[in-house]
Amino acid sequence: MLRFLHCWLPLRWGAALMLWALMHQAARAEEGPVYVVAIEGMIDNVLVQYVDRALTEAEGADAALIVFHIDTFGGLLEAADRIRQRILDTPIPTVAWIDKNAASAGALIAYACDRIVMAPGASIGAATVVEGTTGEPAPDKYQSYMRGLMRATAEANGRDPRIAEAMVDPDVAIEGLVPAGKVLTLSATEALRWGVADALAATLEEVFQALGYSPHPIVTYAQTPLERGLRLLASPVLQTIFLLMMLVGLYIELQTPGVGLAGLVGGLGALLFFAPNYLMGLVEFWEVLLFLVGVGLLLVELLVLPGFGIAGIAGILCMLGGLLAALIGNIGFSFPSVRQLTSALLTLTATLVLFGVLLAVIGRYLPRTRRFQSLILTSGLSRSQGYTTRMIEAHLVGRQGRAVTPLRPTGVAEIDGQRLEVTTPGLFVPAGTAVEVVRVHGSRIEVRPLPAETA
Repeated sequence: MLRFLHCWLPLRWGAALMLWALMHQAARAEEGPVYVVAIEGMIDNVLVQYVDRALTEAEGADAALIVFHIDTFGGLLEAADRIRQRILDTPIPTVAWIDKNAASAGALIAYACDRIVMAPGASIGAATVVEGTTGEPAPDKYQSYMRGLMRATAEANGRDPRIAEAMVDPDVAIEGLVPAGKVLTLSATEALRWGVADALAATLEEVFQALGYSPHPIVTYAQTPLERGLRLLASPVLQTIFLLMMLVGLYIELQTPGVGLAGLVGGLGALLFFAPNYLMGLVEFWEVLLFLVGVGLLLVELLVLPGFGIAGIAGILCMLGGLLAALIGNIGFSFPSVRQLTSALLTLTATLVLFGVLLAVIGRYLPRTRRFQSLILTSGLSRSQGYTTRMIEAHLVGRQGRAVTPLRPTGVAEIDGQRLEVTTPGLFVPAGTAVEVVRVHGSRIEVRPLPAETA
């Protein structure tokens, strides 16, 4: 009898707990709100934070259902995997409503939901992992990982894992559906026929009707202004503008040493180029660090060391290396194949050459336009007309003096008791060095250092 009680009581308690859970779930289905969460555009790390926040709020509100409104061509595999795992872990029933497209990483997210509903004309599939810069298939280790994710996710929700694999691997053939050599993409009617989709619905109201949900309070979850801003800044058009700001600002700053407006514009362009991409997971930390090291070396060359030597060259190489790595779709230190890398290099080089040609054309024809000429002084102020910016110091040729300040290559020297602004032909001359005037051209006084014994 005692043994019977030991066995019966736990069973009774377990049944009571199960009944309570079913009643709680039924009450939530009757009273809880329905959350509608949009998954649109590129799958990135900002979207991961957005989906996680939406699920957390829905769980706290005892939501009856979460509908993911999906329209995406894919994105980062790591970000899609994090979203997939978060959806699988939530206790709330989930529905993927594919309005137009659920391609690549979007298909993985849709498979993670308990139910899939597709609008007429929508499609799902083509989940092969591709390189971000070329669109060509990634190495097999990435394909193998994606196949495993699709297969495991399909099995978790009772779907055919072979169909999920066929969306990744062209070698998977399914009789009557897809031959070998082609990656599977299903239309809405095909997905319904083969059990991938549970229903067809053109509107959100039709989704509820198809799944048998009575009217509930609907909460349309939106991205925060910061998330929308980051995704806007990462758009290709703005990224191109930021890249041009960075390159033009750097070029002008190198032509006019010292931190001025051009340097600030270039720095702002670099910040707006790297920051959103880094936060979205499109740029690695070491790529940003390499670019910053290059900027630091250039500043050292311009402000500390004389001339333009190893530090300046190393700075330019580091900046270009960081920039190029940021433009190439790599994971950590794993880069695409040499052929794909060469293709990206040629594309970047061609873009820079075309940009240079455009600048040359604008520089040649823009000054001839009437509107531009109204902004500048076009009348000549030649020496023959009696105009000059300062007295011509031709009599100083051959005179000697001393550098009052370091000449880098421009500075101040004292010659014949006068403090004059002078320059050297690209040489660094320390303060106190004896110098001789070798040429006077207009207002430019060029000097050369004298040997120590001459001084």
